[in-house]
Amino acid sequence: MAFGRAVFGKTENRKSPDVHLVSSSATKADQSDKSDDLFYELKEELRRSLIEIVDAQHLQEIDVQQARQEIARLAREILVRRSEPVPGAMVNRIVDSLVDDVVGFGPLEPLLARDDITDIMVNGPRNVFIEVGGKVARSEIRFKDSEHLLNVCQRIVSMVGRRVDESSPICDARLLDGSRVNVIAPPLALDGAVLTIRKFKKDKLTLADLVNFRSITPSGAELLRIISKSRCNLIVSGGTGSGKTTLLNCLTGFIEHSERIVTCEDAAELQLQQQHVVRLETRPANLEGEGEIVMRDLVKNCLRMRPDRIVVGEVRGGEAFDLLQAMNTGHDGSMGTVHANSPREALRRIETMVVGAGFSLPAANIREMIAGSIDVVVQTARLRDGRRVISAITEVVGMEEDTIVTQDLLRFEIDGEDQNGSIIGRHAGTGIGVPKFSSRASYFNETDALATALADINSVAADQSKSS
Repeated sequence: MAFGRAVFGKTENRKSPDVHLVSSSATKADQSDKSDDLFYELKEELRRSLIEIVDAQHLQEIDVQQARQEIARLAREILVRRSEPVPGAMVNRIVDSLVDDVVGFGPLEPLLARDDITDIMVNGPRNVFIEVGGKVARSEIRFKDSEHLLNVCQRIVSMVGRRVDESSPICDARLLDGSRVNVIAPPLALDGAVLTIRKFKKDKLTLADLVNFRSITPSGAELLRIISKSRCNLIVSGGTGSGKTTLLNCLTGFIEHSERIVTCEDAAELQLQQQHVVRLETRPANLEGEGEIVMRDLVKNCLRMRPDRIVVGEVRGGEAFDLLQAMNTGHDGSMGTVHANSPREALRRIETMVVGAGFSLPAANIREMIAGSIDVVVQTARLRDGRRVISAITEVVGMEEDTIVTQDLLRFEIDGEDQNGSIIGRHAGTGIGVPKFSSRASYFNETDALATALADINSVAADQSKSS
């Protein structure tokens, strides 16, 4: 379905003196409101008629496309037999909206069908925003009222065995395609339920796609391939919406198909293509407040499942300690994401998580564990023009006294912006020719590839210094 199929009461623009602008605008709004009132009145009338004639059991037994066609056919027949004729344009709008409500996600269906939208943000029934190309814009999509919006939210979360209501007003869930969903309902949300959907593209992105999007250079992408192929323990760090999960998906593409991978997530989003993948997902407490399974429970359990690699969707609590233990005890190549604004901040956050989990270890011991477990931190960022880039590839070298020592292998340097407001920048090396993980690369026969990639990366910085 194409976005924008619904036409909301347009009126002809006429020239008039400035003094009449306010009344003209008010008249236009009144006409739009009347059109919406008629639309919802007819839609509710049609819904009641369909309930009397549609066999709900039959709809459950056929596929979604057949159900859509059958409901649309019956709805049109009912509207045609109506004593008072309905305008043709409104017939299409009513039928489409009703079909979406019955077998889909209501007004959200046209937005979910668009592959160019990355985020859908519903702030109550009348305020729907979308993000396209890194820019947020308001959508014309509307819900009838708060109850209609809450019903759609409940339908979404029920698909994965979750619930959202007054007793449990906050919920994380996912769509069948892996898109991330968050719902916060009244009474916590004062103006109606708030629904946020982080959409994933239907086609899984690769590092080659990130190169085409100018998120990384070809030589930088080759360096990331070598890091993943060499089973370096890796953390992807970045802010909200900076592309951490997307990059993690790309990096898992270089894991051998012979390896057993166990993923642990709050809402299953990762789209691994390997054959031997075990997907684990946390579970909230039931109505009695029992049965909750948190991330740390999953990470501890997956250590007993003979994994070759452990991939944690997001490290945010005590599971940081268990992941570090796994990285340091034979599960090389494990990965995870962390919310942080820089690689060093990511390491500090992991240290804070371990302390916050109640482990009474000296700070020096925790830092030694981090330095001995994590090999590389990849930093992602969303620039102010909406573009997402890999802003740094940083290696963890070791310890100097009580300080974790790191070195950047690649950095994104901003040079300015063009006349359209787009950021002008470049990925440049820092002159490191032999990183600490080069011994790993040698073990996996990637020595020559690593040397070539780093030479290309460092040549950018060398050329820049010559020109200056």
